[in-house]
Amino acid sequence: MKKVLFALLVTLFVFSCQSEPTMAPGEYQVNVNVKGIYNGMRGHLGLLDTRNRPVFLDTAMAVNEQLTFKGTIKSSSFRLLSINGVKGNLEFILEEGITNIEVYSDSIHTSKIEGGANNKANVLYTSEARSRFSDLKNLRNELRASRSVNNRKRFDSLTDAVNSKTNEYNSFIYEFIDANKSKDFALLLLDKSLQSREEDLDKLKNSYELLNDVISRNAGNRLIGQKIGTYILQQEAVANVNIGKVAPDFSAPTPDGKNLALNDIKGKATIIDFWASWCGPCRRENPNVVKVYEKYHDKGLEIISVSLDRPNQKDRWLQAIEKDGLDWHHVSNLQYWNDPIARLYNVKGIPAMFVLDANGKIVAKKLRGQALENQIASMLN
Repeated sequence: MKKVLFALLVTLFVFSCQSEPTMAPGEYQVNVNVKGIYNGMRGHLGLLDTRNRPVFLDTAMAVNEQLTFKGTIKSSSFRLLSINGVKGNLEFILEEGITNIEVYSDSIHTSKIEGGANNKANVLYTSEARSRFSDLKNLRNELRASRSVNNRKRFDSLTDAVNSKTNEYNSFIYEFIDANKSKDFALLLLDKSLQSREEDLDKLKNSYELLNDVISRNAGNRLIGQKIGTYILQQEAVANVNIGKVAPDFSAPTPDGKNLALNDIKGKATIIDFWASWCGPCRRENPNVVKVYEKYHDKGLEIISVSLDRPNQKDRWLQAIEKDGLDWHHVSNLQYWNDPIARLYNVKGIPAMFVLDANGKIVAKKLRGQALENQIASMLN
């Protein structure tokens, strides 16, 4: 009898070891159960490309209603699970260890995911976000209904409720990141938030600073951190040059090698003109700028042109100034698109113009031709 019991215990031990394999650092196994799937049908793991289209990275074949994906990873990341014959796809976290997914074929988005800390956080966030969005959607429907029956009091009350609920919904992602700042998922979620039109730059920066330890954890996270950091710098540059903002000061070498600052030359109206000798549209616009300058300089107009010429193009820059008769202030770092002033003003294309008032505030951007003259006339006439 003891021998039989011992044999049974050995069998159970071996079976348990087989069903829960030991995973080495960096290894993953994703077990996917799909009821009714035929042997030989395929499932795919992938991600979305820059055009929001799925790209397959791994494929598995169904055996006994199960698909198994195995491999190694250096860092956790979002992945999409799609299965032939099943509509839609399921987003989950590919992470170290074992992840079990029970696919509901009639609604793959609601499938059951069981895995490590990152998948648990993902499931919790997704569930709560859906619940909050559903509440917001219901409120919006009530708001539309109150408007259709011309119930003004109810409409005003619901408008306040919708605004409050919208702010809560948009803030939830940052609150969740704060509560889960030790997990890779928090960094992945912050990276995903960059796609949102409701992104709050101040909250984004705060969450980014909270995730320093996660970012430094591995090479993959550092890459994501660099991406978010670059995005923040770009958005700050955009915010710094919005209409109504005081134009950031700068200084750069003049044609004779001296440094000239924006704050040294500002007039009652000031144009900051980004251009280059090699830029055809800039050169074609120059006669119009000359006309505006000659007409309004005596009334207080100043212009400072910032050239994005290349390091070996100083002679071309100087020749273009003389040939086009640009008789105003000029500066250039001769660094092409790496020019720090262009980055400061988030200039992505030239010609690019910023019009400042007497206080140095930006009052207009991207003006050319008659629109530029009309703006200066309205300020100085």
